[in-house]
Amino acid sequence: MAFQLGDDDTQSMNEMNLIPLIDIMLVLMIIFLLTATVLNPTVPLDLPKTSAEVQDQPPKAIQISIDKDAGLFWDDQSISMQELETRLQQQGATGNNPSIQLRADKDSRYDNVAQVLAVASTAGLTKIAFVTE
Repeated sequence: MAFQLGDDDTQSMNEMNLIPLIDIMLVLMIIFLLTATVLNPTVPLDLPKTSAEVQDQPPKAIQISIDKDAGLFWDDQSISMQELETRLQQQGATGNNPSIQLRADKDSRYDNVAQVLAVASTAGLTKIAFVTE
């Protein structure tokens, strides 16, 4: 008794099924066509020219630091209260009104912070931010 799969009348499958491959190719072609039309605008435009000026960059923020020993720092430079006052007056005179980032040590005296705020206020600088961690 011999073991046999299928009938002798049926032919074995000798061809590869190409339908899934064609489906994948059509999907890829549709994706390619959609991305190609998005990347290149299809409506040619001649845009008008204006006389508007490019706005200047906002002024750099001024960093004023106060350490616990009442030392004042402009960015990383140590300065005195009089020098701070003259620098803030110069910044206020330019009319840019730059922002001030005030960094005070947690052990510094409130009096030192209040003096810096008063000097900035008399110079006309109103954008003051307290920097914390």
